[in-house]
Amino acid sequence: MAGNTIGELFRVTTFGESHGRAVGAVIDGCPAGMPLSGSEFTYQMERRRPGTRAFDTPRKETDQVEIFSGVFEGKTTGAPLGLLVQNRDVDSRPYEILRDLYRPGHADFTYHKKYGHVDHCGGGRSSARETAARVAAGVVARKILGPSGIALTGFTLELGGIRAANIDLTTVESNPFFCPDPAVVEKMEKAIQDARDAGDSLGGIVEVRASGCPTGLGEPVFDRLDADLAKAVMSVGAVKGIEIGTGFQAARLRGSENNDPILPHGFKTNHAGGILGGISNGDEIILRAAVKPIPSIARKQETIDHRGNPAVLRLTGRYDACAIPRIVPVLEAMAAIILADHLLRWKAFGANGEKEADI
Repeated sequence: MAGNTIGELFRVTTFGESHGRAVGAVIDGCPAGMPLSGSEFTYQMERRRPGTRAFDTPRKETDQVEIFSGVFEGKTTGAPLGLLVQNRDVDSRPYEILRDLYRPGHADFTYHKKYGHVDHCGGGRSSARETAARVAAGVVARKILGPSGIALTGFTLELGGIRAANIDLTTVESNPFFCPDPAVVEKMEKAIQDARDAGDSLGGIVEVRASGCPTGLGEPVFDRLDADLAKAVMSVGAVKGIEIGTGFQAARLRGSENNDPILPHGFKTNHAGGILGGISNGDEIILRAAVKPIPSIARKQETIDHRGNPAVLRLTGRYDACAIPRIVPVLEAMAAIILADHLLRWKAFGANGEKEADI
């Protein structure tokens, strides 16, 4: 099975299945001499960890990251960095019904047709459990970005059609939805509860902002920064759309409205979302991802079995009612991985051979 690696200089490969012994990541290209300990992963892993909110799946995982290679005496060596996250609360019994049935909205059908088999226990590689490895890798990426002043913030812009009207980033970590508008948090909570009570699920929109990016990250033509960010974000299973800056709204504007005037001190507006010609322009990078409703729902659904016979499926087991907010740190991590990769490329191959001080 190919397609498990992302990045050029900073390369991340994830491994493991939802109901296997563990998931994890191997990072090649991590600079040597960078302090790194297991405790540095706790905060981000806790933000993604299941079973911490009333509307999460009740699956209980500690999500502690074990560093099993690439660190000596508390510092990275430059060798491949190995990160392991044990699966400690696996229960495959509710999935036995799926041994011969396809779940609508899941990867079961396509995986079976492509590979001739499908891991019915929690989805295997296609499970959201795999994203724990991405968040762990994102912690390392952030350590590369930090000395250059690059910081990322993700938040729930919309959930179940309820949209944040006011953006106050100081409130993002003060509520379970990572929402920047406390006035709508209660409405979001009710919407999720109503969906759960109805045996259904909800989707939403997540926004990620990256501040402090220098001008010059990104490569023409196929390795454009926005193209690589789009690929990274779209590689997360629940994401069905992405926009940069003004995004789809730009299609409704005139050029005179969408262009960002250039002033001596910088850009007057940021419709471009911090990227021009696939290269960062020094402004804040802004991306938004459309997240579909969780396809595992308790309501009856039409499907077929592996022989093509019609069937009716009603799932039981442990499921989230919404991928948000647990997907927020995942999307932050994917953006961090791409930015770290392009930062290292920029330092290695920047204009006039210019290189900054060591990370």
